[in-house]
This record gives sequence, C-alpha cells and structure tokens, in this order.
Amino acid sequence: MKIRVLGCSGAIAAGCRTTAFLLDHDILIDAGSGVGDLSLDEMVAVDHILLSHSHLDHVLAVPLLADSVMRRRAQQGRPPVQVYALPQTLAALRTHVLNGVIWPDFTRLPSKEHPVLEFLPVSIGQVVEIGGRRIEVLSAEHTVPAVGYAVEGRSGWWVYTGDTGPNPTLWARLADMSVAHLVIETAFGDEEHLLARVSRHLCPAVLGKELKQLDGSVNVHITHIKPGEQAAVMSEVRALVQPHRIHALEAGQELSLD
Repeated sequence: MKIRVLGCSGAIAAGCRTTAFLLDHDILIDAGSGVGDLSLDEMVAVDHILLSHSHLDHVLAVPLLADSVMRRRAQQGRPPVQVYALPQTLAALRTHVLNGVIWPDFTRLPSKEHPVLEFLPVSIGQVVEIGGRRIEVLSAEHTVPAVGYAVEGRSGWWVYTGDTGPNPTLWARLADMSVAHLVIETAFGDEEHLLARVSRHLCPAVLGKELKQLDGSVNVHITHIKPGEQAAVMSEVRALVQPHRIHALEAGQELSLD
C-alpha cells in the first residue's frame, strides 16, 4: 500500500494545497484542495472518501469531484462514491454544502436511484474494511465533531490525527499499535499558542508534550502548517527534545506501508 500526499497545508497560497491523501488509487482520506492536482482519470478511479471533519479545507473537493466524475462514472457503470464520516459531518455537508444553494445534492443526482455520492456514517473505534485494507477511525479533539484515521500496513500503522488539540484518548489507543508513520498537525507557532488552544489545534510546545506519550522512535510528519509559516514552525518543532524522526510533510510525497 502507498499513501500519496496531495495537500497538507492549513490554508491556500501558490504551491499550497489543503489536506488530502490518496491511499493506493481509489481511497481519499480527506478531500481538500489537493484533490485538484489529480487528473480526471485519477478522480474517476476514486471509489471511497474518508472525511475527518466538516471544515472547508478538508471537504471542499467532495462536491467538485462529484460534478467532475459524474458523467464518466455513469458511462462506466461505476457505483456511487462512498463518503465515510461521522454522522454530524455528513449532516453538515448535506445541510450547508449539498443543499441546492451552495451546490447540488449529488447524493440524489443524477437520480435518487443512481447518485454520484453515497453517505456512510462511521463511529470512533470502528474499523472500515475496503478491498482488504483495514482503516480504523480514531478520536480527535477539535471545534467540531472530528476523527482521525489509521491505516494498517505490513510495516505498521499509518496514523493521521486529523485536526486536533491535546487528545489523551488518541495516545492511549496508539500505545497498542505499531506506528510506522504519524501524520500530526501543528497549525500555529508558539507565539500564537492562545489561538491554537481556542481553535483546538497544536503548536510546537504542545506537540512536544503530546509526543512524549508516543513510545519508541517514530517517523513523525508535521502537517496543516499555515502558508508562509513552515520555516518558523519547523524551527520550533526541531528544537523539541524527543526521540522521534520529525519532518514537515510535503505535497507529492509518497509513503509506503509495505
């Protein structure tokens, strides 16, 4: 299994794409603006989307992808794209995005019998099995209902925290996993620690406290840094005293779980 980073920024600017990961060729984990870098053929091949939460930078490609692939998938006789998320996230998409005002409801188009999108609710602790791949839904602590995801591979688990502040429940679960890659957000520098706290994001100082709960020496990939802030944030992250191998996640990067 391979995971390709399509977007890993907390906002947009030239060269920055918001959060999206492509697992193999057919599963998206989050659907930020990074999905727009896929070709149309690559988008048509996506059969499953797992969303961490309802914020725009993580879901904006869902309605646009649906419109882009509708005709091609219908011509090929493909089933609906299955969208997995917490019930609250699916309700937010239906109410605030796919509402006929912001965008058409592609869970009913081109027809109720053959829609482009199918919504499937998940819960924390659930394991979703897709084509032999096991994906566990993890807890997250954010300003809206949110989750992370863990993908099981032969070399260990790829863990994506989603947007989260301090989260003891996550570390308790990871203690029982062999974590190969941890993708964790650090949205703000330490000078904005108050903003990080109120928005339930991490800053480097708090990240350091969180990582102390992770045993061993793990490949840690920092994501969701705001455009223009990467150098400053990563300088503070690298100053942390901890045993892990920490790097800034980059769009286009590919991680193997074989």
